[in-house]
Formats: sequence, structure tokens, C-alpha cells
Amino acid sequence: MIRVVLPHHLRTLAHVGTEVQLEVEGSPTLRAVLDALEERYPMLRGMIRDQVTKERRPFLRFFACEQDLSHESPEAALPEAVASGREPLVVLGAIAGG
Repeated sequence: MIRVVLPHHLRTLAHVGTEVQLEVEGSPTLRAVLDALEERYPMLRGMIRDQVTKERRPFLRFFACEQDLSHESPEAALPEAVASGREPLVVLGAIAGG
């Protein structure tokens, strides 16, 4: 079971609490988790990553185990603590501006 923490605007859109739990088929990669998240919550399609290119939206970041995974390959394995459900994958809305 993979735990995913979503920012407020995505929680509101998906009508969920702070954290969701997902079953991921095969190897737990960022792509697999996001695929499972979009399958379970179709209203999130296009909100976290572009629907065509599958690239991360500019003002969203991915963190796990105190590491920024935002620029890692989507096919890279997630840390073992995330794969085992001990730690969550955090989707964080970045803040910009002045």
C-alpha cells in the first residue's frame, strides 16, 4: 500500500482527506503511483502532470524520505520506506511570486 499526501487544492478536487492509499501493480515507481492515483481519482488527470507528455506540472513537486524526487526519472524505483508504506509520497504545491 502506497501512501500519498496531496496538497489542499488537489484534496478538494478529489474529495479526499490529507492522505490517500493506493495499491500499485508491479514495481512502485513515481509513474506507477501517479497512474494509480489518476485511475482511482480521474478528476486529477491533467492536474499533477500533463495528460499528453506525462511531465510534472511546473508548480508541483514530489518529496519522499526528505528527498526531492521532482527531477528523478519517473521510472526510478521509489525509496523502500515509501514502497513499504512506512513513509508517504508527498505531492507539494510550490509557491512562487513576490
